[in-house]
Amino acid sequence: MTGKVFLVGAGPGDPGLITLKGVTCIQQADVVIYDYLASPRLLKYAAKEAETLYVGKKGGDHTLSQDGINDLIVEKALAGKTVARLKGGDPFVFGRGGEEAEVLAEKGIAFEIVPGVTSAVAAPAYAGIPLTHREHTPTVAFVTGHEDPTKAQSGIDWASISKGIGTLVFFMGVKNLPRIVAKLTENGKSPDTPVALVRWGTTARQKSVVGTLDTIVDRVRAAGLTAPAIIVVGNVVKLHDTLRWFEDRPLLGRSIMVTRARQQASGLIDRLSDLGAECLECPTITIAPPKSWEAVDRAIKDLSSYDWLVFTSVNGVKFFFERLFAIGKDVRALGHLKTAVIGPATRDKLAEFGLNSDIVPETYRAESVVDAFLGKAVSGSRILLPRAREARSVLPDRLTEMGATVDAVEVYETNIAAGSKDALMQHLRSGRLDMVTFTSSSTVKNFKSLLPESGIEALIGGLVMASIGPITTDTAESLGFSIDVKAESYTIPGLCDAIVDYYRNREGADSGSPR
Repeated sequence: MTGKVFLVGAGPGDPGLITLKGVTCIQQADVVIYDYLASPRLLKYAAKEAETLYVGKKGGDHTLSQDGINDLIVEKALAGKTVARLKGGDPFVFGRGGEEAEVLAEKGIAFEIVPGVTSAVAAPAYAGIPLTHREHTPTVAFVTGHEDPTKAQSGIDWASISKGIGTLVFFMGVKNLPRIVAKLTENGKSPDTPVALVRWGTTARQKSVVGTLDTIVDRVRAAGLTAPAIIVVGNVVKLHDTLRWFEDRPLLGRSIMVTRARQQASGLIDRLSDLGAECLECPTITIAPPKSWEAVDRAIKDLSSYDWLVFTSVNGVKFFFERLFAIGKDVRALGHLKTAVIGPATRDKLAEFGLNSDIVPETYRAESVVDAFLGKAVSGSRILLPRAREARSVLPDRLTEMGATVDAVEVYETNIAAGSKDALMQHLRSGRLDMVTFTSSSTVKNFKSLLPESGIEALIGGLVMASIGPITTDTAESLGFSIDVKAESYTIPGLCDAIVDYYRNREGADSGSPR
């Protein structure tokens, strides 16, 4: 049977701007075919078994020609596959989606068009430039800055758009900027007309250059601005300085690697992204169940004999409850227990299962949990401690010294993410990476083990390193790494705050006056 193709507008770059229907199409697809301007982060919605194929095209560097892409889509659909064809922006706004749809119609293949947020609207919006404004203009036109080179003559009515349209938005026009400026001024557009170029709009790499028709070519050349960029011409550009919001984010332009396990990385990635950073997901650890559940099952069946249940991580909570439910019990089996957690994230995870925490220490490390128990009558108590296989012995040792009987059972283990090595090397060699973050000792150890035996300094020299807490910092320094950023609050928000402070202080020092 013939499959079906969804031509999906992936939006302008910010993965949060894809539509709900677009996400559904990716989730249902057997094959996801994506291009240069579609955010790779959208692939997280694809099914594990889905085939993902990159067919990016940029400035003369084509993975596949357009005819090749058309043939690939047809091939997958004729094989009975559901295909999500992700196209940057909107498929029908200078996205060649019409051409792909024509081929599908000719072959009798069912298809749907899923509109997306076009960069013509989104990039100016993220630069604080409304395309229409009652005090400036009621008209706007979208124009290609790169016409089909096989055409005998231009299809653009330069005279009409120069005089009759208030705001002009040009796609793919950076290389042809001098010609665009010349054509507009030759046809009556004032040399004083404001112009803005927005490169990589809506992403952490966004950069705007503003001028007039008379100055913009020199300013773009001086800024070294290259494709991809949107060109906006019109009086609405005057609002850029007043309405700019995205480009003032404190981490804009910073490229930060997240080494946390993929299952846990989203919180850190989302927060850093909201602060403007470009996040490169490169997990150095994977989280897996223990090789045997025997000790855990034995403890669960004997829950009535315990007085305390202590969790030192979100993963401990997650895996413990998954096993509790798997063997036919529920939270009623825990009703008599008091609970202690290592910090607010673990507390919140426990609360998802309907349990409040009796102990949440002021600082989030095992020693602080011990201190919190000092005022409790734990001598003679039985304490169940579900934790990682590689966990430190501080907590069970000290509680035992205080007279408690502690059963530490392994509910999960962390392993090295060997599959991340190629991506790690690619990011380190790209020259674009600014910082790497470590959220546990395991992330540091595995990061080190993924590096080559020689030439490490050439790879990480000048790279800023950030740590979530003192234990992680100690591990990093014992392995020869220098930690530049140390979170004062040992949480994801605390780590992000420390990163922002680091760059603000560094920028202040570079300017000669700390902020």
